[in-house]
Amino acid sequence: MNKKKLLKYLVLGIVATLIATFLLPSKEKQVTHPRDYHEIAGEGTIHVATEYNSISFFVNGDTLSGFHYELIEAFARDHSLKTVITPEMSFEKRLQGLAEGKFDVIAYDVLATSELKDSLLLTHPIALNKEVLVQRKPYTSQDSALFIKNQLELAGKTLHVVKDAPSILRIRNLSHEIADTIYIKEIEKYGPEQLIAMVAHGDIDYAVCNESIARMAIDSLPQIDISTDISFTQFYSWAVSKQSPTLLDSLNTWLDTFKKTQTYKKLYQKYYLKP
Repeated sequence: MNKKKLLKYLVLGIVATLIATFLLPSKEKQVTHPRDYHEIAGEGTIHVATEYNSISFFVNGDTLSGFHYELIEAFARDHSLKTVITPEMSFEKRLQGLAEGKFDVIAYDVLATSELKDSLLLTHPIALNKEVLVQRKPYTSQDSALFIKNQLELAGKTLHVVKDAPSILRIRNLSHEIADTIYIKEIEKYGPEQLIAMVAHGDIDYAVCNESIARMAIDSLPQIDISTDISFTQFYSWAVSKQSPTLLDSLNTWLDTFKKTQTYKKLYQKYYLKP
């Protein structure tokens, strides 16, 4: 990887840290256990973990935007709460922060796997999504030789994913399904959009990420192909601690009502139904 590209990826990788440090100041939260709704309401602030990307939470000019950001803000307004948003790229650190009481909610696409259901409380489904293979379109003979047309051709290939991503389990299951090895390389310092950019510029050949994030990248990176599915379309939810059942009920009751509004439909259309 040349120095110019490396610098670009490093800049993208520290954006979330800068936002958390400078754009979202908050007083230190001295909590060492998961809180339920009565504690959150008592403080008047809900602490939220999400991921910095073009779907969930991002800077748009001089404003903050994103599907999950706008949705949790709407919940907070309707419950007279303030939000403290922490963009955390590591899925494992989001889970750890939830367990330690640093976060009250993970407002991001959490897949309802049996493992996560054992350790978390998941809200009613919020969005539909799936995991896709990101690769380069076969414009050159070299890329044509690398181009994957179906899941069987993943045998022996190395797929790059964000460290601790839930998609890892799906890739392992897919490896069993095709009865061959699919190698997984977990990347700790980059998020999905950085991995997509690395594929587009030829630094890596394959990555796996949410289809919604990949679709948002196509406008600026038309050389990428996302036509090969890694998973089925599935429902994704938010997550709270097992010790926060009242918070879960509050979120579910609100979501069930809000999802019937035109405001929600426009929000979902804006981020998830991009052509």
